[in-house]
Amino acid sequence: MLLELAVLSCTIPGGPPAPPNIYDGRVNTAVVAPRIAGSASIDGVLDEASWAGAAILTGFSQYQPIDGVDAADSTEVLVWYNERELYFGVRAFEPHGLVNATLADRDRIDTDDNVRILLDTFNDRRRALAFGVNPYGVQADGVWTEGSAEDLNPDFVFESRGRLTDWGYEVEIRIPFASLRYQPETEQTWGINIVRRVQHSGHHQTWTAARRDRASFLAQSGTLEQLRDMRRGPVLDINPVLTARADGARGPDGWDYDAGTPEPGANIRWGITSNLTMNGTINPDFSQVESDAGQLSFDPRQALFFAEKRPFFLEASENFATPNQLIYTRRIVDPVAAAKFTGKLSNTDVAFLTAVEDDGLSASGDNALFNVLRVRRDLGANSTLGIAYTDRIEGSSYNRVAAADTRLVFGGIYTVLAQAGLSFTGNGTTSTAWRPIFELNASRRGRRFGFTSVVEGTHDAFRAASGFVGRAGVAHASFRPSLTFHGERDAFLESFTSTLTLDGTWIWDRFVAGTEPDDQKLHLGGSFALRGGWRTGLTLLLESFRYPEALYTDYWIDTGTDTIPYVGTERITNYDVMLTVNTPQFSNFSANMFVIAGRDENFFEWAPAWIVLGNAGLTWRPSDRLRVNGTYVVQSYRRTSDGSSVGLRQIPRLKLEYQLSRPIFVRLVGEYDSERQDDLYDDSRTGLPILFCDPGPTACTRATGFDRGRFRADWLFSYQPTPGTVLFVGYGSTLASATRSSLGALRRADDGFFIKLSYLLRI
Repeated sequence: MLLELAVLSCTIPGGPPAPPNIYDGRVNTAVVAPRIAGSASIDGVLDEASWAGAAILTGFSQYQPIDGVDAADSTEVLVWYNERELYFGVRAFEPHGLVNATLADRDRIDTDDNVRILLDTFNDRRRALAFGVNPYGVQADGVWTEGSAEDLNPDFVFESRGRLTDWGYEVEIRIPFASLRYQPETEQTWGINIVRRVQHSGHHQTWTAARRDRASFLAQSGTLEQLRDMRRGPVLDINPVLTARADGARGPDGWDYDAGTPEPGANIRWGITSNLTMNGTINPDFSQVESDAGQLSFDPRQALFFAEKRPFFLEASENFATPNQLIYTRRIVDPVAAAKFTGKLSNTDVAFLTAVEDDGLSASGDNALFNVLRVRRDLGANSTLGIAYTDRIEGSSYNRVAAADTRLVFGGIYTVLAQAGLSFTGNGTTSTAWRPIFELNASRRGRRFGFTSVVEGTHDAFRAASGFVGRAGVAHASFRPSLTFHGERDAFLESFTSTLTLDGTWIWDRFVAGTEPDDQKLHLGGSFALRGGWRTGLTLLLESFRYPEALYTDYWIDTGTDTIPYVGTERITNYDVMLTVNTPQFSNFSANMFVIAGRDENFFEWAPAWIVLGNAGLTWRPSDRLRVNGTYVVQSYRRTSDGSSVGLRQIPRLKLEYQLSRPIFVRLVGEYDSERQDDLYDDSRTGLPILFCDPGPTACTRATGFDRGRFRADWLFSYQPTPGTVLFVGYGSTLASATRSSLGALRRADDGFFIKLSYLLRI
């Protein structure tokens, strides 16, 4: 109470000044953190003498769903440092509702109350390291990059402990300077902001009075100033790894296991200076993560994207980020060895990666060599200019991509993002000319009115062997204005946003010729933020799709007496409704739902169909140690002609996690993927059977239906006291049915055991 009165007095004209170590985020955001000799025990209790001299950050503001008002909950963040470490203490007061807290695995605290400390150690207002903790001190860390989503994949070594109190919760945090990167200067100034998430209300609160209508969130941070005499010391992390596995399959004499020999590997991280790092790896693998969740393909012309999960490639991955994802490290499927150099020199980010892939994946028998270079220069306060270069060489074959990009922020609310690139591909005897890719994106972030406008295209011969291109040979343009209305504080309707989307997609040649879009979309939508953390949205989808001839080159029609070419309906008109619902994060559960229903294109037969596309998720926390997560994905197509089912796919997935202690958890994942397809007919025209013919009508097969299922189960025991030091023991099994998708028809198809040991040695 005395602290709150002291802070309040600094905002009252004529009142006494606040103590010099108290920093109200609405008034004074330039923090001078004291340098204190000594240390503190990280036990979740701020009772050491050093905390009494800490700087205190208070005066938080609400950021979401309504900005510009004082936070409903009081928060104090204490900060000080010694020669090797930075300390934070959090006192989060909660008089209005229950505190959500579980003993979760790392990076799994989004359903808990939590506090995120954002440290912009280069003070460039473009990127910050995020250190998150829940009330028990469970960690969630990563990188917050301006203009993109927070990336929780990178892991940093730091300590944290927390506890619930009768007034809220309290957390202690210690971050070694050896875990950070910053400019090699005698006196440092870092950007800083604190984000608190209160689950029972759905509110996000920030230390500085950040506004949502600003183009840059990090530009609204405060500063940690006059940081002196910081001793990071030499940083050399050696991380030896040993992986062993036994894969099972059905052989002529029954079930056989191929254990092979244990595979050693290693990761090395050398902090050359406080701002430059060298990493190396030998034989990295995927064994420390769960399998990729099943995804539906809404449009067979669009490739599916799977996120990177390997620690070596995640380290400093933000330095390789580009528009259009021209750098995508999962293209390096099975590297034998790799190395990379990352850092920031003055105002320039530099990143270089080289990797050699196992020759077992090579069509030529040669090891594929990948080289990736990314350089990005800061311009002005928040803008950037960058270049990217990638090449993949395998024997005499090669693919090279070069691109330049810029992100310009001006007027506080406007952002322009542009990129242009070229690819060059050859195999020693033939080669393609340089083929282009481009993107131009302009947006406005206004409190009431905003918009996003995009024009982008990829030549049909553009190739990115080291990147991800979802669909080549198309151009795309969209314009999406929005209007937002904010309710009064504590009103039932906190905000309402209405959107209009105009969208067009062209085949590249038609775009160059200036014709009308092949695919045309008009979307009218509204989203609602309701008191207590409820979120819902409703959108009307009006669309028209032109016949994608290239997708049906192997389709023919069986007339009974002859085989004739398949010719699809010129255009299909769609009208659908999309509904989204997200519940608040209740103390024990939360849920979400997304569904599209209506009349849409049936890509199986290129005909109209009644569709249902949706997914639903439920997270249940019956105790602070047990977490149950269930998801259900469905994709259903029924012919408009007679109501018969042409395709149905369902993927229920259940994941159970039990946290025995902070470093130990057990995980069980089960996923059932059932897929059914009817015999295909030319439903929109002749009603005759469809044939698959390759390469022409001389070799044809009937497009018959199928009914199959696949069940995948994985369990994992994990011991991970710190990032890099782990013991994983796991088992995975796949059961499949080629005849019908009932569970009783499933038979074991393959399985495998694995064990992984690694230890992080910091020298």
